[in-house]
Amino acid sequence: MRTKRTLKLGRFLLALLVLVSMLIVTAYASGEAASNAKMVDCPDCGAVGVVLSDEAEAVTCETCGGTGEVKADSNFYGTIWSLLPPLVAIILALITKEVYSSLFLGCFVGFLLQANFSLPGAVNLFIDNLSTNIGDNAGILIFLVVLGTMVALMIGAGGSKAYGDWAVKNIKGKKGALGATAALGLVLGVDDYFNNLTVGNVMRPGTDGHNISRAKLAYICDAIAAPVCIMMPVSSWAAAVTGVINNEDLGFLIFLKAIPYNFYAILTLIFILFMVVWNMDYGPMKTHEDNAAKGDLYTPEHRPYAGVEEMKFNPNGKVMDLVIPVIILIIGCVTGLLFMGAQAGGTDVMSMFANTSAGPGLAFGSSIALIINMIYFMVRRSMTFTELMDCLSAGFKQMVPAILILCFAWTIGGVTRFGLGAPQFVAGLVEVMGPSLQNMLPAVIFLIALGLGFATGTSWGTFGILLPIVLEIFTPGGFDNLTAEALNEVPILMVGIGATLGGAVCGDHCSPISDTTIMASSGAQCYHLNHVATQLPYALTVAAISFVNYIITGLLIGSVPEIVCLLIAIATTVGVMVVIGKMNHSMTTHSVR
Repeated sequence: MRTKRTLKLGRFLLALLVLVSMLIVTAYASGEAASNAKMVDCPDCGAVGVVLSDEAEAVTCETCGGTGEVKADSNFYGTIWSLLPPLVAIILALITKEVYSSLFLGCFVGFLLQANFSLPGAVNLFIDNLSTNIGDNAGILIFLVVLGTMVALMIGAGGSKAYGDWAVKNIKGKKGALGATAALGLVLGVDDYFNNLTVGNVMRPGTDGHNISRAKLAYICDAIAAPVCIMMPVSSWAAAVTGVINNEDLGFLIFLKAIPYNFYAILTLIFILFMVVWNMDYGPMKTHEDNAAKGDLYTPEHRPYAGVEEMKFNPNGKVMDLVIPVIILIIGCVTGLLFMGAQAGGTDVMSMFANTSAGPGLAFGSSIALIINMIYFMVRRSMTFTELMDCLSAGFKQMVPAILILCFAWTIGGVTRFGLGAPQFVAGLVEVMGPSLQNMLPAVIFLIALGLGFATGTSWGTFGILLPIVLEIFTPGGFDNLTAEALNEVPILMVGIGATLGGAVCGDHCSPISDTTIMASSGAQCYHLNHVATQLPYALTVAAISFVNYIITGLLIGSVPEIVCLLIAIATTVGVMVVIGKMNHSMTTHSVR
């Protein structure tokens, strides 16, 4: 006991030392940063330099003096120091093994930088931004609570227990359980939020029954969701990418043509296929799987979800008490997304997805599904009305860890992106390096997108910043002059788009502050830092393969058909997996001996 306390105290003191050191160094850099403060677009005139007077006449903007630019509020805006908040959060999380305080301190460091080390200013910014993020993302939070309630309903009605028993009997072995999980993830490729939360909650009884660790379940959920969504023509992701490209005629066409070059997404799915078929694990994941085989599904010291399903349930529950509610939930959520898209002006399925808002759509659709499912359970007499209402509070309590982490993650991502201008810093690097790197640029863009996605915890924000730059860099004469007929004449553009999208997804996968990573942890009921630690080696393996293939493709593009580059990438992945498989088998044999 004393040893554990000493270890925790040591971790705390080390984390405090690291934090103080970072702040001291940053404070010393503050003077230099102030003398080189960045200029940003004027918020009053929109960088135009003129505004309309009360008489509707164009007059010089007083805020910027007609220049269209003003000095950034923070001395650290658009500098390398803008990456410090997520770096602090990540380092502290690795040291302390505790995510809440790490994210909180990362947020606070960010607001200290934004307020130029003014403590009252930092506190005010923290409160304002946290409140704003909660309000702006209320739809997602409602969806989380509804989903938690749905899980509690299915447990209470006996549906989860019945499905778990069925899965153990009918899904043969770990391969079957993992394959069924991956297949469901492929089917639900409409939205990654919905995918991560639904797949984990539905498949958890089956994977538990086959002694699959919660970390492995979280990885399968997370690694399937975004890669499928980023390649699915009918999805919220396709709509987002098309919107960022901002060209009605070329946007969707460019998205489709870039899919074969989205190596990270394609190779991740191939990687998972081999992992499932060969039942192969390495790194921290192997430890978790070995422990799961002995009955320990969690492994870490912190077990926020241990015993969460130890609640009363109806012993007469049927498999349909899980399947039917899930089907109703899927229909409800897709309908909610389409409805919100129609409300925003969409006239067909594609335009509805293009105009939808995921948060309100999922909140609306899931709430309707919850009401229908409650009626279903009342008709089935699976639970009393009082028991149904008790599930509301039980579901909320189940989602509290995810909600808390998400709120902090949104806040630290916001101060990094908007308060400190980290994307502008990274975008500047891309623009400087672009002309000199030529065919090597796709590989470099992949790394930059990966780093930005990791630091900000958002893939959408990453490609939202980088795509316009990439479009201009790779298009002769500028993107505005590009036509559909000339699109085939610049194949390197598609490679650059694929590298941007793939890098953004990879960075999102690796980041502990990513909302989708957090949701995958929640859906699988896996300790969050545990999911990050076990997923990271797998994501970086695929990232390394993708990076090498972007170099190869950059050199070969234009001289070989696109299918050749894709086949080389697939062959490279298969080769790496064979090597890892042999090494894994050799180590296993040695340990047995």
